[in-house]
Amino acid sequence: MTTTQQTAIILCRPDESRNIGSVCRAMKNMDIHQLRIVGKKSDYDEEKIAVLSVHAFNIWQNAQFYPDLTQAVRDCVWVAGTTRRRGKMRKDWLLLPEEFAEKCSAFTDGTIALVFGNERTGLTDEELAICNTGVTIPTSSKDGSGSLNLSHAVQVMAYALFRASKEFSPGYTPVDQTRIEKTVNILTDDLQKMGFFSLAGRPDMEQFWQNLLSRAAISEGEAAYIEKIFNKAAGLFSKNQNNS
Repeated sequence: MTTTQQTAIILCRPDESRNIGSVCRAMKNMDIHQLRIVGKKSDYDEEKIAVLSVHAFNIWQNAQFYPDLTQAVRDCVWVAGTTRRRGKMRKDWLLLPEEFAEKCSAFTDGTIALVFGNERTGLTDEELAICNTGVTIPTSSKDGSGSLNLSHAVQVMAYALFRASKEFSPGYTPVDQTRIEKTVNILTDDLQKMGFFSLAGRPDMEQFWQNLLSRAAISEGEAAYIEKIFNKAAGLFSKNQNNS
């Protein structure tokens, strides 16, 4: 399976139907066929989508719709959010398109999610926090021209993935976000039992492990082994506490 065949383009709350049509065309040009939309299908004008999608209207017809981003990425092994803004509540480091495409080669199976925000407002802090990493497309910031049109941003990212895409021999299937979330809960439960952090510090710790384990593309066996290590450490800690 090639990287482009693994990739799902996710549009969060897009405003303009014509932009969705252009996104479909950009995707098909680069051999990407999975489109997911956070929003309701009934909110969009299929005639406008058809005009701009040209030969790629079937991508819209096969698109999947979700009530929120969390549901849209449940089955994904890695989630990347596109943004041009940095800040305290946003990702502290961002990949360039070429760097993102190169890192995708580590995932020989499973769905990679590439997330794009609303045309006017981009991804919210909460939506970007769901993503395991951030991706940015450098542009000129003169005269307020820093933001790309939605379909242009999709085209740039899709092209980078297409150029880097190769056939790989699958070694194993990385676990998805739901499975990683289970491992993260076990790790943080054990760390809390050992007094590693206060209850208030748990969300940041959970986000750290979710992002780290997703980027590592761990297998089911590795997830289970990590859980076993932390469970054993928590057990030894409790035993030592009782003996002291």
